[in-house]
Amino acid sequence: MDECRDRLLAFLLVVLLVVAARAIPHEPIDVGQRWELLVDDHLIERMTGEVALRLHEPVAREVVMVHEKPWEGNTCGYHTIFQDGGLYRMYYRGCDYDMTTGKRRHPEVVCYAESRDGIQWARSELGLVEFGGSKANNIVWEGIGSHNFTPFKDANPACSPDAQYKALGRGEGKTLFAFASADGINWRLLADEPVLTEGAFDSQNLAFWDSVRGHYRCYFRDFRDGTRDIKVSTSTDFVNWTKPVWLVFPGVAREHLYTNQIMPYQRAPHLLIGFPTRYVPDRGSLTEGLFMSSRDGVSFHRWAEAFIRPGPIGEKWHNRSNYIWWGLVETASSLPGAGKELSLYTNERYYYEGQGVKTRRYTCRVDGFVSAHASFKGGEVLTKPLVFAGSRLIVNFSTSAAGSLRVQIEDAEGQAVRGFSFSDCLEIYGDSIEHAVKWQGSGDVGTLAGRPIRVRFAQRDADLYAFGFSEPRRYEP
Repeated sequence: MDECRDRLLAFLLVVLLVVAARAIPHEPIDVGQRWELLVDDHLIERMTGEVALRLHEPVAREVVMVHEKPWEGNTCGYHTIFQDGGLYRMYYRGCDYDMTTGKRRHPEVVCYAESRDGIQWARSELGLVEFGGSKANNIVWEGIGSHNFTPFKDANPACSPDAQYKALGRGEGKTLFAFASADGINWRLLADEPVLTEGAFDSQNLAFWDSVRGHYRCYFRDFRDGTRDIKVSTSTDFVNWTKPVWLVFPGVAREHLYTNQIMPYQRAPHLLIGFPTRYVPDRGSLTEGLFMSSRDGVSFHRWAEAFIRPGPIGEKWHNRSNYIWWGLVETASSLPGAGKELSLYTNERYYYEGQGVKTRRYTCRVDGFVSAHASFKGGEVLTKPLVFAGSRLIVNFSTSAAGSLRVQIEDAEGQAVRGFSFSDCLEIYGDSIEHAVKWQGSGDVGTLAGRPIRVRFAQRDADLYAFGFSEPRRYEP
């Protein structure tokens, strides 16, 4: 009898604890004027009806380069692309592999190309490195680090002018060396000794200045229990690095991740996004791009579904022929009046005897990696309690011609704030990267700034990609 009573009391205690936990309000998340992408459920309290987060696949575009020069070849790879003012820069490994002998036909070199629009790319005769008796080529580096030389433009405000471009590249054995350049063309070793030694480094090892956290971050390849995986290390000077730690991927199974392609998202630098390559060794070493995001740089929400499948392009259904390369740049849309879109780049036709690798461009909507997608029957998304600064609520959304979006702002008790209810909100339909929400003809939410609120989005046949609060000087009314 006593045992039954004890069990009942224990059960009631658990129930009370659960109820109490649910009754405790969330500590408001201070979003300030940050732009927030719905790539995860970090800001979402709940979704009801027929609405769920949906991963959006980019659109395949043209082949921007065929690597058929004598110093390039069928194993050109580890491309890095970034925008530098009005110039787009591309760096990549030049390498050709003899499929019969299993040996390289020439030493690996680092090549460079540039563009004014991210679509049309050109090689320049730089006259720096001799190949085949001539310096009439676009090679910028040879020797140590050439296997996976990965540059970036340093955004650190304390960066020295003679090192405003930096790079990492693998040395002999399991070592990683640092490089620097004043112009992105003429490179030198930044240190005589390797800067990192705790990793395999046999992939595209990358680094960047994290302006939000105030340090450099390096993401690189290592092996964990025989599986290709990713580590991260940080540094304040690009030479002395912390002990690396493994990334964490809650909720998904461990699988081979060949590259990581992590970067701060330019419109929301507090958010790190990545396009790692899933490697499938038991299917002829097939590869495909994934999508992941993180708010701390260590724990990543990684989608199990592919972001870029091999698709109908036959030359991608081949050994290591569908990597996403490191770089995400804004380019003009081919659609009249459509404005900017995001471009990223992939490879195909890798390990084809006697044929150069192709680099293909893909595009996606600005902020358009993931959306809260509602069917025609519709549904709602309710945020967790938020505190914001600013005077406008801006949304990135898309609806069908018959679809719609309405927005309601609620107080801490879950009641609609007077003047900001669904009935006050002008029905929103169309397609816009930055649309200012209005209630009763006004979009001013400044009176609610600094107060805990929730935002409720009612959607029908619509996608909500991102939202944020801002001052009116930033967006058109």
